Amino acid sequence: MQYTTLGKTGVIVSKICFGTMTFGGKGFWESIGRQTQEEANKLIAASYEEGVNFIDTANVYSEGESEKLLGKAIIELAIPRQELFIATKVRGTMGKGKNQVGLTRLHIMDSVNDSLKRLQLDHIDLLYTHGVDLITPFEETMRALEDVVRAGKVRYIGCCNIPAWMVAKANGISENMGWNKFDALQYYYTIAGRDVEREIIPLAKSEGLALMPWSPLAGGFLTGKYTRENQKAEGDTRRNSFDFPPVDKEKAYDIIDKMAEIAKGHNATVAQIALAWLLHRKAVTSVIIGAKNNEQLKDNLKSVDIKLTEEEMTILDKVSKLPKEYPQWMVERQNSDRFDDGKR
Repeated sequence: MQYTTLGKTGVIVSKICFGTMTFGGKGFWESIGRQTQEEANKLIAASYEEGVNFIDTANVYSEGESEKLLGKAIIELAIPRQELFIATKVRGTMGKGKNQVGLTRLHIMDSVNDSLKRLQLDHIDLLYTHGVDLITPFEETMRALEDVVRAGKVRYIGCCNIPAWMVAKANGISENMGWNKFDALQYYYTIAGRDVEREIIPLAKSEGLALMPWSPLAGGFLTGKYTRENQKAEGDTRRNSFDFPPVDKEKAYDIIDKMAEIAKGHNATVAQIALAWLLHRKAVTSVIIGAKNNEQLKDNLKSVDIKLTEEEMTILDKVSKLPKEYPQWMVERQNSDRFDDGKR
C-alpha cells in the first residue's frame, strides 16, 4: 500500500480508501450491495491486512446499517482504533421527522451522536457534509461543525458534492471566525466523468484540500464488463439494475477500448487501469473503492502497483478529455501572452 497526507493536515492515509456503501442492503441501498456482517468482516479484514487504514461510510447508507456493520466489524476483528481513519457523513434524511434532514445545528448534533452509537466509537476522524442544504445558512452549518470538533466528537471536517463557490464561501466564513475549515473533498471523479476538473480540482490545488474520488469505476461501468459490443453485463452487476452515476456511454466505450489495450501491456484488468489513472492524478489523495467480495477487493488494490507511462497517460487523457467551456477557454486565450510557450 502507498500512503499520503490528508491535504494540509499531518494525517497519513492510504491511497486506497475502503468504502462501505455495499454494507447492509436496506431499503433503496439493496440495489448497490447486500453485505452481511460476516461478509463485511472479511472485507474489512482483507483491506486492513493489505495496509488500508482509511475507511469511508455514511449515516444514510442502508439507513444506518452500514455504520453498524462497520463498527461491529472493527470490534470483532480487534483492530486497534488508532490504526484506522474513519469517515462518515451528515445531511441525508434519517427519519420521518421534519428536522431529521439537512445541515442545521439540530440535525448535525443529532446525527453525530447517532453515528457514534452505531459505529460504537467515541469519535469520528472525518465528518463530511453529504451535499447541499439550500435552506440552512452557511454560518449555522460551519458553527455546528466547529462545535462537534471542539466537543471531541469529530477530528476533521470535509464536504461532498457541493459547488466550488460554496466550499470557498464556507471556508472563508470559518477562517474569518477562527473555526475549523473543510480539509477534505469527496466528489464523483472517474476517467469517464472528469467534471470536477473545471472548478473543484483547481480549488483543491489552490487551497491544499484533500480530494477523495467516489465511484471511480463509474458505478461498475469501467470494470471491463461493458463494451460497445457487450452493453449488458452478465451476472449480479449493479449497473444492470441501478444505472448511476450518469455516463456518456459512447465516449466511455472509446475510453474502455484504450484502457483495455493498455491493460494488456500491464497484465492488468480494465478496472485496475481506471483506478491507476486516478492514482496518477496529482490532485487525488485517496481513491474510494467498494467491493462485494474479496476477489474484487484484491483486484482493485493491485491498482496502486501499476505505473502508467507518460505516453499511456497522454493516450488516456486525450480520449477522456473534457470539452473546454467558458470561461476556461477565455482564461487560456487571454493568458497566452503571460507565458513564454504560450501555454498556462
